[in-house]
Amino acid sequence: MANAPVDLMTELKEFTPLKVGLLIVTISYFLFTAHAMFTLQWVGEWNRLKGFGYFYVLATDISGGVGLAFRFIGSLIAAVSVIYYFNKGLPSTEKTYRLLRWILVFEGIYWLGLVTTAVLNVRDSILSIGQVSASTVLTQFAISTLPSVAESILIPVALFVLASKLNPAKPINDAIKWALIAGTSYIFVFWLTNSGMWFTTIIYEKGTSYLTLYPENLFNFVLTTFGLLILTVYAAYFTKKSSGIQTLQELNLKNVGAIITALGMFFLWNYLTWIFFGGNYLWSDWFAWFLGHNLDLWMLSLPLLGLPLLFANKPQEKNSPS
Repeated sequence: MANAPVDLMTELKEFTPLKVGLLIVTISYFLFTAHAMFTLQWVGEWNRLKGFGYFYVLATDISGGVGLAFRFIGSLIAAVSVIYYFNKGLPSTEKTYRLLRWILVFEGIYWLGLVTTAVLNVRDSILSIGQVSASTVLTQFAISTLPSVAESILIPVALFVLASKLNPAKPINDAIKWALIAGTSYIFVFWLTNSGMWFTTIIYEKGTSYLTLYPENLFNFVLTTFGLLILTVYAAYFTKKSSGIQTLQELNLKNVGAIITALGMFFLWNYLTWIFFGGNYLWSDWFAWFLGHNLDLWMLSLPLLGLPLLFANKPQEKNSPS
């Protein structure tokens, strides 16, 4: 008997859970982005501030808003492309690669739009040296400055390189490697940013009692600070282990599905925590960030894509030649 993995392209051509999951995740990506794009209450919020606070909010909001516009265009291209594919089938390889490149570039520009926040946070960290204690400087750097620098540099660089590697005339091995690097970069950044927001909430707002009095908060804190870290390490290990593969058929899609599912469950669980346990007594900077300012909340739909991938490499039995 011989083991033969299910062909991914066959899965995508037929009406399968993977195909449905791809459609739902893409539509979620578009709808969440469209909602953020056309929710304009933030416009003019800088007028309530004075001095450097006015400039900080104005600069970061405008820069982030421009980046969000590019993500909106990319998400629209993705949604239209997947709806077309769902009804008409896969376009030509050359057109598929071209569409993917545009989506990746626009998504990269979105993250690059956060560089203003990173620059201003670095400025604040430098200016605070000598003005406050060293522990305060290091704490602020770890929970605010470092995450903003990582998300505005690491992710766009990985996405731009990946876009440059997507060429039907070139071997796919470099594209696979950089797709895994980009995915790992996302998880690493999510660990930094979400952990930073948890520590901000505990240190500057609620105190440790916010964890000890509410088990659901303690669980979510551990899930964020340790769970995402473990997922980051595993994704990095898997990326390194898979960096030498030459074809898509060699990629262990079960492991890819496990990583995608775990990441999606992080977003889904935190969202459901508020739905089932939330109330005014639990509201904090953490929930304000995660539910109100988190432009990646669409990833709660990722398990619909990850779970089918868990079975994409399921062995099939075939009669071996005698």
